[in-house]
Amino acid sequence: MVGGAWRLSLTLILNRTESPDRVCVGLIAAQHVKPMLFLMNDVILSFDPSELAPPVTRERFAKLSLNSVLDLGKELFSEEPLLQRKDVERAQRLAALMIAKAPDINAALFIAPARGCAVEDVQARYVQLSVEVMGALLHRQNAGALTNAEADRQVWQRLAA
Repeated sequence: MVGGAWRLSLTLILNRTESPDRVCVGLIAAQHVKPMLFLMNDVILSFDPSELAPPVTRERFAKLSLNSVLDLGKELFSEEPLLQRKDVERAQRLAALMIAKAPDINAALFIAPARGCAVEDVQARYVQLSVEVMGALLHRQNAGALTNAEADRQVWQRLAA
């Protein structure tokens, strides 16, 4: 679980309530100016990470680990297991934080057994998908054919064979 101070900082980042006079951290390198794709559970999110850059001091962000970001994701999904569908902007900011800490990651899976479950009961995984797989998933989503079962079969492989 994220410590109290970090939880507050991360919550402020995701809710965009931290003071605008803070130094804005450049989350993504300059070469990433076009929208990025990120698979969150069974939804492809498309966003420009520079527009989601949270206001936070560089020192505080540098100390933040990927595990802290994953813990925050677990907290968010314990509150709302369908976050990727019900609060897309918050899911995008979580994805941007993950990309900032580990640029190779472009997919994350958060499994909460029920709304309001204990944070410890939420499972989290992340992977790097190839451009081809991400493109195929985006094509299926745009056609209205990307389902939880399809994403699971293509990426997460949780279903028994």
